[in-house]
Amino acid sequence: MKISLVVTVLNEEKTIEPFLNSVEKQTLKPDEVIIVDGGSVDWTLEILAERKEKIRVLIMKGANRSLGRNRGVEEATGDIIAFTDAGCVLDKNWLLELTKPFSDEKVEVVAGYYNAITKSAFEKCVAPYALVMPDRVNPKNFLPASRSMAIRKETFNKAGGFPLNYSDNEDYVFANQLKKMGTKMIFTKDAIVSWMPRTTLRSFWKMIYRFARGDAKAGLRTLKVLSVFARYGLLLLLLFLSKYFNNFLLYFSSIFFLYLLWSVVKNYKYVKDLRAFYILPLLQLTSDFAVISGTIVGLLSREI
Repeated sequence: MKISLVVTVLNEEKTIEPFLNSVEKQTLKPDEVIIVDGGSVDWTLEILAERKEKIRVLIMKGANRSLGRNRGVEEATGDIIAFTDAGCVLDKNWLLELTKPFSDEKVEVVAGYYNAITKSAFEKCVAPYALVMPDRVNPKNFLPASRSMAIRKETFNKAGGFPLNYSDNEDYVFANQLKKMGTKMIFTKDAIVSWMPRTTLRSFWKMIYRFARGDAKAGLRTLKVLSVFARYGLLLLLLFLSKYFNNFLLYFSSIFFLYLLWSVVKNYKYVKDLRAFYILPLLQLTSDFAVISGTIVGLLSREI
């Protein structure tokens, strides 16, 4: 099998070198590496130019990730297309493990796994909100994400490529399209990339907001989003009723406190840092309101 690695970049000067180094250290080297730049204005292109003998760089100013990846696949000569993101560092056996299942001719897509490179308590707390943690993985329904996946080029073209009108969650929409097509997908936990979590509350909010906006526009994760709206609808109802019943405000406060405590209980095992007792509730509230606002904007854009 000939393997092409396709990656999109945009202003990745801080992360591109560790990524390229991890590509060079692969035990199974890709036959070609195609990097599509969406119009970087930092030093990304200069760094890439230093390694031009090992990679092909395509420049598409203003292109979103879908357009960039689709163009990369068009230019690729491999039978198997591997995808990852420039903000990741690849395990040395990533490509080897990711492409092993294709020895079975029936396998069309392989979903790899990912973990987080964390340097602070905040980043450790972000990880369970952004990734599927190991104990929550269900291999039977684990959908491929663009940070760690491979697909036969024929299957990619049959699916129509990444959807151009979704720039927030294009890989999730694409994965669901593959699922609807009945594509034979395999999950391999040993094809691992390490991802760098958001480092500020603002960037975390923006990430969750964009995911929610894209999901609402595509009509995905409906039940999960409804549960968030239901939580706050119930809290508002309790708050309204509190003025009619003695001590009801106390009950409301207790329920709200228990909700925040739940955010710690469900995720503390991934952090194991006392600072998580105030960071996790903050992230829970931030995530909830990002989901609510992103969903509303996504639904409105869908109607238009």
